[in-house]
Formats: sequence, C-alpha cells, structure tokens
Amino acid sequence: MGKAVAMPTTPIDGLVERVDYPLYVVTAADGDEVSGCLAGFVTQCSIVPPRLLVCISKQNHTYRVAERVAGLAVHLLGADQHGLASLFGERSGDVADKLAGTRWTPGATGAPVLADCSAWVEGRVLWHATAGDHEAFVITADRGGAGGHLGQLTLRGAADLQPGHPATDAATTETVAGPGPH
Repeated sequence: MGKAVAMPTTPIDGLVERVDYPLYVVTAADGDEVSGCLAGFVTQCSIVPPRLLVCISKQNHTYRVAERVAGLAVHLLGADQHGLASLFGERSGDVADKLAGTRWTPGATGAPVLADCSAWVEGRVLWHATAGDHEAFVITADRGGAGGHLGQLTLRGAADLQPGHPATDAATTETVAGPGPH
C-alpha cells in the first residue's frame, strides 16, 4: 500500500510540494547597516544578459535594507550548511546582527559577500516590484564564483527550521481582499 498523499489546500500546493527549492542567503548593505536573510525564491531570469530574480519577504529586515541599495549578493548554500541556514532563516535581523559572527567582505556594490557558501553572485539591482508578500528584485550578475562547500542545501534539507517571521504577516491586495480582480 502506498503512502497517503495530502490533499492540496491551495491551487499551487500540488506543484510546490513536488519541488525541492535550493536555499540561498541574500545580503545587502546600506552604509553601516548590513543585513541578510534566507531565501528560497531565487532563479535565473535571463541568459543574455545574465540576470537573477531574487524574492525577499517583506517581513524581513533585509527587505527594508534592500529597498535602498544599489546591489545584492546571492549565496547558494552547500549541502552541509544547515547551521548557516538556521542563522539567516530563524533569527530576525530586527533583533540580531546575523553577519556579526559570519566571515564576509564587502563586494563591489557594498553587499556582503560570504566567505563560506557553495557559490555566489553579486550584482546591481536593476528594478524591483511587489510580488505578493515578497518583493522581487532583478539583479545583474557582475561578479561571482564557487565556494568551498559542495552541493546545495534544499528546502527539504532544512524542513525543521522555523522562520524568523511568518509569511502570513505581510498584508497584500491578495491577502486582504482575496483572489481576483481589484
């Protein structure tokens, strides 16, 4: 007998539950204010020229910093970096300096580039726009490289983490008024 499959509660659940998203740390700096958060919604959105789409929860301290900066750094976490995912995903930048105990250097845009990751890209923010409870940033891919950690940490590999801010806290047109035209 096969394992019971949970019934989807939203139209997207059937699709999303079958995808194991890689996890990233996105960092930003505005002067002396540095911030970083765990992100699962990151994807390449252009081949030529190379571009990344990076979505940051509007509840995160990093979102408020990212709104004001020229560039972001995106770090793919290695399969063995559960602890770093916990630091950037479970702790809030509103109450903790997550970069204080993390090795990093300022990138060309000023965004913190982490010393430990699987791979990283830093780029200029071309534009950003609301995407529901997240803000979508399109960035260039100006600098990048491989890190010393292998593989990738995925959402399933970090399923035990508890978010520093629940996603349902963000009020959007969709969450206030429900789906459909407004």
